[in-house]
Amino acid sequence: MTIRRVIIIAASALTLIGAAHAGELKPVLSQKIDLGEVSGVAYYTVERDGFHVVATLAEGITGMPVRVRAILAPGQSVVLSTPRKVGAAAVAVEISRHGNQVLVGEAQTN
Repeated sequence: MTIRRVIIIAASALTLIGAAHAGELKPVLSQKIDLGEVSGVAYYTVERDGFHVVATLAEGITGMPVRVRAILAPGQSVVLSTPRKVGAAAVAVEISRHGNQVLVGEAQTN
């Protein structure tokens, strides 16, 4: 899949999703991720070796994008976070797989 196609799919899905809410993520449809100064989208595909989760994040509109990829088996999760000032909890989102569902929600931080 080309980068252009991924961007078009993500942009199309964002217009359908509207504001991001914690909940179930559907295959190939993206969900907005907001980590304060850093934001982006996440989606997943179902592959033979697990659910391939891809999150693309950037700071503001002009920030260098960063792509994070993870393969989740049932019961696994990945946490994306951005730090804050010393003593303040990080802003964090958890993407977790429960059976055949992928859930996106606020992560517990220390």
